[in-house]
Amino acid sequence: MSGQRNFDVLVVGGGAAGLMAAGTLLQRGRTVALFDKNQQLGRKLRITGKGRCNVTNDCAVEEAVAACPRGGKFLYGAFSHFTPQDTMAFFEELGVPLKVERGRRVFPQSDSAHDIAQALVRYAAGAQVFREPVTELVLREGRVLGVRTSRGVYSAQAVLLCCGGASYPGTGSNGDGYRLASQAGHRVVDPEPSLVPLVAKGEDCPRLMGLSLRNCGVKVTQAGKKKPVYGDFGELLFTHFGLSGPTILSASAHLHPMEPGKYTVHIDLKPALDEGKLDARLLRELEAHKNKIFANSLEELLPQKLIPLVVERSGIPGETRCHSVTAPQRRALLSVLKDFSVEIQGFRPLSEAIVTRGGVSLKEIDPRTMESKLVKGLYFAGEMIDADAYTGGFNLQIAFATGKLAGDHA
Repeated sequence: MSGQRNFDVLVVGGGAAGLMAAGTLLQRGRTVALFDKNQQLGRKLRITGKGRCNVTNDCAVEEAVAACPRGGKFLYGAFSHFTPQDTMAFFEELGVPLKVERGRRVFPQSDSAHDIAQALVRYAAGAQVFREPVTELVLREGRVLGVRTSRGVYSAQAVLLCCGGASYPGTGSNGDGYRLASQAGHRVVDPEPSLVPLVAKGEDCPRLMGLSLRNCGVKVTQAGKKKPVYGDFGELLFTHFGLSGPTILSASAHLHPMEPGKYTVHIDLKPALDEGKLDARLLRELEAHKNKIFANSLEELLPQKLIPLVVERSGIPGETRCHSVTAPQRRALLSVLKDFSVEIQGFRPLSEAIVTRGGVSLKEIDPRTMESKLVKGLYFAGEMIDADAYTGGFNLQIAFATGKLAGDHA
């Protein structure tokens, strides 16, 4: 390790935002020190999107802002400074070909998050990397002068905190950044999970554990309110604790504050058929299997694992012959197929969330520069600020855009 202790800028955190900020500063001719506890930079980035890395979303700035339930208005400046299209051009120029998939989600053509991480590592290659945790900020008279680690003090004109949130703590995002921000006098909004699986009431979901529904309708309602909180179409997974999968992770961003029994997920098992067409389908199925017992007649309609539970919920005795199923019983079955409901008890732990909701209060950060309004020379970027978005590449766009904005102004 070099004995150098003085730099123009210190960047704390070697994730998506930190690497973007460090590379941007280097492009501007600054000397940069990058602090990261992990032996591999961009560790969390390498596992995002199940290892595929949804880099951004090929949408307009206004749409990206609308995809952020918290902090959208604050992020307008950052998204305008470095748009989703800028993000795409940036990685293409770094030698990573991209592709656009359903929902305008952008991925590397290789389907490898490693390629995205390595491109950012190359971009920030001129920074001197110190693999040691920052224990405190060095502050004097309302200004940051550097950081302290177990090996001593490093001085600089500016410090960028890009420490991540509190999700996936094994990758280094263990909330250290919140402690440093608090030391500087910043208010930290309590971290909560977002884009996280849901814990369900009862034993129905554990009975269906491992079952994946690829094309189902998902609607979430709140007790005492008629208007749905959220609606989507796509993939869902039953687990030993409840529900997961893309539609559920997206829904979770809308379920705040979470309380047991407050929300119910309604699953449409046959979204392509309205009630009239589904009723006609049921009539055909019951006629085709008129001499079978009801419990053995649904193989062409449902996955095998789901049939016993649907039969139970319909209230139709399983041993009933299909030709004996009455019109009211058929309507009860139709109701279950169009509204397979699951009451939600809560979120899975923050450590299992894709992103953290909460963080450094946006009221204390200048949205034009990402500089602290409380401490001169202190900047923030990425997941540690109190802003989060839905799935679809928007959370990484927050990291890249705020990292770029902070890097251009530090």
